[in-house]
Amino acid sequence: MTALGVQLYSVRDDIGPGRLDKTLRRLSAMGFTHAEPYDIVTDPRGLAAALRRNDLRATTAHAKITEFDQDEILDAAEILGVTTVIVPWVHPAVFTVRDRIERFAAAVNSAAEQAAKRGVRVGYHNHDFEFAQTVDGRPAYEVLVDLLDPAVVLEVDVYWAGVGGADVFDLLERLGDRVRFLHVVRDREPGNDRPVRGTDVTDRMPEVLAATAIELPVVEVVAHNSDVFPLLLRNAAYFRELVTT
Repeated sequence: MTALGVQLYSVRDDIGPGRLDKTLRRLSAMGFTHAEPYDIVTDPRGLAAALRRNDLRATTAHAKITEFDQDEILDAAEILGVTTVIVPWVHPAVFTVRDRIERFAAAVNSAAEQAAKRGVRVGYHNHDFEFAQTVDGRPAYEVLVDLLDPAVVLEVDVYWAGVGGADVFDLLERLGDRVRFLHVVRDREPGNDRPVRGTDVTDRMPEVLAATAIELPVVEVVAHNSDVFPLLLRNAAYFRELVTT
């Protein structure tokens, strides 16, 4: 594996009108090979052209396919070459009651069935609350995974899972090849002192990557109050070395 992605939400303040190409060019120069967009419907053709100009691919994208127009999302995915559309977030209240999880899982499964007809997979990306909240004595995330069709892939955000209290190593081992993507970060943004209550995998990323048959690790820096690019450069250098050795 030599691919390394970056979630474009990390540079959300730097991809406005007239700034997209410059930002993508900087990310490409850092060694990122893939960009993971969080908005693919506003201007999919423009985004696709900008990615091509800057030697970046988008094979995954975040989109709320269970909430918004599925055809519009899948049309945009086709234009961009996205083969996996990942549900990025749902309201934490969904994960407090089993019947809400069941309804959400059914919506994801239905979206996955429709997307599969167009050669696209559907996935799910976690935050912390799926692990911090329990249903029937189990982390709500595990209840969800049991209800999802095996065709639904998982993008495990190892940072958020740890914040939520998960034993990340055990989690990845149990999920096996259902995990196709990882959200990763080594150097956090300034001011992020949020405690990791579960397994902190910061210094054990080589083991994490070696233990999972993932297709793409994706760096994401969620919040930033200063120049994000030096932070992304440090993360890119660290993970690029891991994926090329």
